[in-house]
Amino acid sequence: MKPNVHNVSLAVCAGLPEQFPTVPKPQVAISGRSNVGKSSLINTLLGRKSLARMSNKPGKTITVNFYDVDNRFFLVDLPGYGYAKRSPAERERLSLLGDGYFRLCEPKLVIQLIDMKVGPTDDDVMMLDWLDNYDVPYIVAATKADKLNKTERESATEKIPVERENILPFSSQTGEGKDMLWKIILHRISK
Repeated sequence: MKPNVHNVSLAVCAGLPEQFPTVPKPQVAISGRSNVGKSSLINTLLGRKSLARMSNKPGKTITVNFYDVDNRFFLVDLPGYGYAKRSPAERERLSLLGDGYFRLCEPKLVIQLIDMKVGPTDDDVMMLDWLDNYDVPYIVAATKADKLNKTERESATEKIPVERENILPFSSQTGEGKDMLWKIILHRISK
């Protein structure tokens, strides 16, 4: 049964791994490069306009944000990777924070976002390799799907280096992929 998306709150904004919640709830993590549409995906999934803050400037998420969804699971917004306009110290801190999340938490699913229009970056490919190497269950949400025609979508999908059945076209503008993503999430958190 789909959770009550009106019963969602930002439970924890963790700037350090020791701030991660210890409540034994399933977790679904949202991962992707800066400005790929993580906040838009969260807001679309939860039927909100501004629960997750959106910005035209990449790199705004500098904490690991845990959204409590109907007291059933955490939807976890990870900091975006690949944003170059940060100091080396800040990039290192965010990298350690992301690493800490995967070391200390065991998400039931990672929703790995890849911008369909841009295609997979080197950082995206590295993240997919990491998820594969550590047997972390994931689905690729190919964002901004509404911006491409059918031929462009086929070409973009072929460039993503995962099995086709693990790629879900997603659009926060049209809602494409939202219902299927909910089915996938609910299936994974029930295991």
